[in-house]
Amino acid sequence: MTPWNLLDLDRALRASWAVDTCSPDDLPDWRPANPAWGHCDITALLVHDLLGGELVVGEVHLDGVQHGYHWWNRLASGVELDLTREQFQRGQTITTLRVVQRPPGPTLRRRAEYLLLRERVAARLGPLPEPS
Repeated sequence: MTPWNLLDLDRALRASWAVDTCSPDDLPDWRPANPAWGHCDITALLVHDLLGGELVVGEVHLDGVQHGYHWWNRLASGVELDLTREQFQRGQTITTLRVVQRPPGPTLRRRAEYLLLRERVAARLGPLPEPS
């Protein structure tokens, strides 16, 4: 396995996000100028594959109305790692956070997008460990 660091992972993810890996729910608002848009769930799952820790989800609100959910990671050290937070450029707030358990087995929701993102990141970093 090729050694890499967190900055390498961040760069590989940013270079790998695209319209074809965006969540279908967020597709109408995806733009190349904001490539993180619609990628929080599969990004958090991939980071969880590589670094472990916990998956955290919160409600996204804009002007007092909920507009979906946002996913990020809490590492075993307690450090929260949110590699897609910059997608929120219109004043959205994240509330009601909670830790969620990853279901066992392969990712079912957005599997094709997850696998495509994983493949692109692996092309930049080298072979990735299998999900636990």
